[in-house]
Amino acid sequence: MPEAPEQVDGAVAVSHIGLCVSDFNRSIRFYTEGLGFHLTEKFDIGDSLAQLAEVPPPIRCRSQMIVNGQTKLELLDWKTPKPEGTALVTRRQIGFTHLSVYVKDLAAAETRLVALGATPIEYTRTHIPMRDGAMDVLFLADPDGIRIELVQVTSPAT
Repeated sequence: MPEAPEQVDGAVAVSHIGLCVSDFNRSIRFYTEGLGFHLTEKFDIGDSLAQLAEVPPPIRCRSQMIVNGQTKLELLDWKTPKPEGTALVTRRQIGFTHLSVYVKDLAAAETRLVALGATPIEYTRTHIPMRDGAMDVLFLADPDGIRIELVQVTSPAT
């Protein structure tokens, strides 16, 4: 069992962010091959954790933790009951709206993620000039429609 980090002045340390997915193997490939996450601990969730999952029994779910640096995601693979609903489609909907990641090469990351089932959201493609360089940003939807923001920071030409 991992140890909880110490809190400083009441601040919290984030443990992880959970994502319910519709196709577990596809999502594992997307986040590991596409975004560089690595598999860590995994758990089977059954009726004894139904109250914690806020789902009435009978339940059967697989939880797979994946990490990239200090970021930990939990992919939830619901067998019983099946997952329901759809991902958010705008950043003005209440709740977690997207995962933002830095990439070295936006075009290469986009190509890799599209091959793994992502859909670029073209109207979000934006170049933001800054005093010390620029940011190129593109939102895409993962295979379940979960928004992923790709950010490439560039320095001014020398």
